[in-house]
Amino acid sequence: MSEKDYYEVLGVDRNASDEEIKKAYRKLAVQYHPDKNPGDKEAEEKFKQISAAFEVLKDGDKRRKYDQFGHDAFRGGGTGAGGVDPFDLFRDVFGGGGGGGFGSIFEDFFGGGPSSGGGAEQRGSDLRVSVEISLEQAATGVEKEIKYHHHAECLQCSGNGAASGSGKTMCSTCGGIGQVASNQGFISIRRTCPTCGGSGVTIENPCAECKGEGRKRSPTNIKINIPKGVGDGNRLCSRGRGDAGPRGGPSGDLYVDVRIKAHDFFERDEDDLFHEMMIPFTLATLGGVVEVPTLEGKVSLKIPAGTPSNKTFRIRDKGMPNLRSPSRTGDLYARVIIEVPRKLSKEQREKLVEFGKSCGDTDLSAEEGFMGKAKRFFEGE
Repeated sequence: MSEKDYYEVLGVDRNASDEEIKKAYRKLAVQYHPDKNPGDKEAEEKFKQISAAFEVLKDGDKRRKYDQFGHDAFRGGGTGAGGVDPFDLFRDVFGGGGGGGFGSIFEDFFGGGPSSGGGAEQRGSDLRVSVEISLEQAATGVEKEIKYHHHAECLQCSGNGAASGSGKTMCSTCGGIGQVASNQGFISIRRTCPTCGGSGVTIENPCAECKGEGRKRSPTNIKINIPKGVGDGNRLCSRGRGDAGPRGGPSGDLYVDVRIKAHDFFERDEDDLFHEMMIPFTLATLGGVVEVPTLEGKVSLKIPAGTPSNKTFRIRDKGMPNLRSPSRTGDLYARVIIEVPRKLSKEQREKLVEFGKSCGDTDLSAEEGFMGKAKRFFEGE
């Protein structure tokens, strides 16, 4: 590549602003891009020159070094145009950062942005797994180990897909953009490049371990922190834990669906818990104190005399913590179900009959009738 002055290559003054440099580059990139000049080696060489010039002049630090030392600033393995792979230069220019971006170039070519990021690094797929926890774990938060399979970066080639000593070259079919265009009348149609599969490059000697993919499917274990207050069906996201992108592309995300096991004692409604407990009819009649289970242990609950069945008591702050505001806690609602005895001894029956008569009930000849009335009484009918 000729070492022509980079400012002359882009046709700008040495005092040109960043915006002027960007504008000049975009105009020339469209004019000399290989897609617009198929088979034209001179245009291809010019395209490489303007890409190299823009790679240096768009970067403030590189531009200062170039202004001071010229091309010598990047000799001897230094960072700059001279020691960088042509594809890496192209990807840096069109990968969505400065310089107008990949989408802007497509707008100049075709009047609209690309349907997918051809030529840029391809992102790996997102993955989804499920994890099951107990209600107690949901209330306190828990660290869980997740085991799953994903595409991980190939260790043999460090994810670039090329064997040792080999490299990448710009795809000659698509000019490195990963897509080819064909015109049908006034309509321009883009499709994935059949030569490079949309990557924008071809590999001279693919890595034998990953067959040029840059990644391999493998099992992995990670630990995730599940916050307190999480609900059944909530989805957590672990960034960058999905599939690695092909040939060094960024990784996708891992989504974790939380499932909460059914509880023996409690039903949950958002931050509130509900519990049903059986109490004897004597306790409901005379009143007393019972122990109610909570997620943190048992608490005492006073039952007033004459409590009917299905009466619900509210126990404050014994529910679930709020996921977004953990300092806020829901309540526990305890509903009492009065247990009417089905079998009585002769002595117990006689005493109940005596009690019923003292209450003015004269129809106590049949045990079934009496127990039915007792049941209706304690159920509040």
